[in-house]
Amino acid sequence: MAYDSIHSIMLPVRGDGKGDNVFAHAAALARRFGARVRVVHCHPKTEDMMPYGVVIPTMLRRQIEDAAHANADVTRDQLYGEFEKQARKLGLEIADHELDKPTTRFIEYEGKQVDAVQRYGRLCDLVCVAKPDQKMNLGVNTLKSALFSSGRPVMMCPDQDVTDAGFADHVTIGWNGSLEATRAVAMAMPIISNAKKVTILHTGDSPKDEHPGADQLQRYLELRGVASDIRLFKAEGRNVGRQLLSETRAAGAGMLIIGAYHDSYERESLFGGNSQVVVAEADFPVIMVH
Repeated sequence: MAYDSIHSIMLPVRGDGKGDNVFAHAAALARRFGARVRVVHCHPKTEDMMPYGVVIPTMLRRQIEDAAHANADVTRDQLYGEFEKQARKLGLEIADHELDKPTTRFIEYEGKQVDAVQRYGRLCDLVCVAKPDQKMNLGVNTLKSALFSSGRPVMMCPDQDVTDAGFADHVTIGWNGSLEATRAVAMAMPIISNAKKVTILHTGDSPKDEHPGADQLQRYLELRGVASDIRLFKAEGRNVGRQLLSETRAAGAGMLIIGAYHDSYERESLFGGNSQVVVAEADFPVIMVH
C-alpha cells in the first residue's frame, strides 16, 4: 500500500447548501488517488434543541422531540437523494472502499458538526470543508474544529459554480520554515508528490532562528523525487496572507498549501493574521495544517 497517497477523505455536511461544491472538490481528489469519500451528515440531538434553563412540560417536550425527529428524517432523505445524484455525476461508486477505486459513503451523525469532525476526521487522510461564510457565521466552527481537533490536513473549498478537476495539477507551498509550514509539507506530501508542478513561495528574507529556507525545502523535495520552482516575492508589511493568494494566482496554480494559525486562532481572528486573511479571501482550494 502506498503511503504517499490519499485513501480516505472526510466531508462533513448539513442542510446549508454548501455540500455539493465541497463534494465536487473531494471527488476530484478521490478520482485522482482512488480514494473513499465519507460524507457525514450532521443533525443536532434533540436535547440540544431544548431551551436552556427552562422547565418544559413533559407533553411539550415530547412534541418537540417528535417534530425534531420528523424534520431530521426529511432532511436526511432529501440530502441522501442529492448525495446519490452527485455521486453518479462525479463518478463515484456508492460502495465499500476498494484500494485504488474512487468510492463514497453517506453516514448519518446525530450531534454537533464539530464533534463529527473529531470522530471521523482523525482517521482520514484529508478533511474537506466549505469556506466559512463570515457574514452568516456558517462554517467557522467547523473549520476551526477540523484544524485544531482532527490532527489532519484540511482543504478549505471556495464556493464555485464549476470545479476545475485539475486544481491540484499545480500547487504552491507558502514556506517560511515554521513548524506549521513543516507539518503542512509533511501532511500534504501525497498532493505535492502527485502534482505536475510545484512552486515554493518565499519572501526571500533570511531564515530566522535557523529556520530552513526555500532552497533547503527544494532540496528536501528533490530527495522525494519532486521537482519544484522557487518564486520569491517582497513582503509588503507583516501580513503576507494576501500576497500568498496573489502569488498563487500569478503562478497559474490551482491550490495553495500553508501552515495555519502560527498565532492563536483568537488573536488572528481579532487582528487579521496571515491565515485569517487567506480564509477570508481565498477563491481557490487551500490546504491548511496547524
